[in-house]
Amino acid sequence: MFALRSVFRGLRARRQTVLPVEIGRPGSAAAPASTGTGRVLPRVLRRPVRLAARLVADGAETPRYAAAIMSLALTGSAAAYGAILGGHMPSVIQAVTAHTGFAIEEIKISGHKETSEIDILGELELNGWTSLIGFSAEEARQKIARLPWIDNVSIRKSYPSTLEIRVVERKPFAIWQNGSKLSLVERSGSVITSYPGAAFAALPLVVGFGAPEKAPDIIALAAAEPELGARVKAYIRVSDRRWDLRLENGVTVKLPADGAEQALADLVALDRDEGLLSRDIESVDMRLADRMTVRLTSQAVEHRKAALKEEEKRRRQEKRT
Repeated sequence: MFALRSVFRGLRARRQTVLPVEIGRPGSAAAPASTGTGRVLPRVLRRPVRLAARLVADGAETPRYAAAIMSLALTGSAAAYGAILGGHMPSVIQAVTAHTGFAIEEIKISGHKETSEIDILGELELNGWTSLIGFSAEEARQKIARLPWIDNVSIRKSYPSTLEIRVVERKPFAIWQNGSKLSLVERSGSVITSYPGAAFAALPLVVGFGAPEKAPDIIALAAAEPELGARVKAYIRVSDRRWDLRLENGVTVKLPADGAEQALADLVALDRDEGLLSRDIESVDMRLADRMTVRLTSQAVEHRKAALKEEEKRRRQEKRT
């Protein structure tokens, strides 16, 4: 402070030696500032030089706390410059704004059903004094979007202290069995997450390599035949070429690689007329276009053998009589 006052006193003592500056009257054009040697000062320096000349000429007193204010300004500028160079400016902004009324105090989450709020909040990485101003909504959006059920997410800042998060979750289409592992898949075939339990037991079960991507077509064909579609327990992909249908009573229907729609229509007609699928059979093979092969269960085979023996015995007795 004492050094600054000495400077100003020195300026007043040497008023006669200050660079001559002509100051025009109000309304008149001011003459360019001159250095006294015939040289004209650059335009950018003329105004500061005129201001300094007026202060010296008028004998202005130095403000009482001018030195302290200038020291604080210098210190603050140096600190800000160091924070910028060191990459600490975001932390500084967070700390300052959080303690001045912009700390995140309320978080509103909507659109979630299968995703827990705890999982969403965990991705935000809040510490209780996170500032809404310095909070990166885009980074948080990308982190939340990585959660298994999340299809889309939007984040909105509502000043001064509220964060609004809206999510759109993925829709499960089927249960995919791959070996011994069960997963929920979308209509596109993308895996959502591992099978969580009975809450999704009503979804169709598709089995085998390539099944998730091809499932929508065969499920739609079966649904077009309500009498059959309601009885399908699993859709089994065979060699990624064709489908087997496993019915709720254990009967397997082997469909052809081509013409599955017509094969299903024929099967439904035969079952309606003959009750085929309700009989004691193991499988119906429709892979060949010109024939249908029905395979009995082992128990039905034994019953048939016994019936044939009885029929043969009866015929022999008739011949004797």
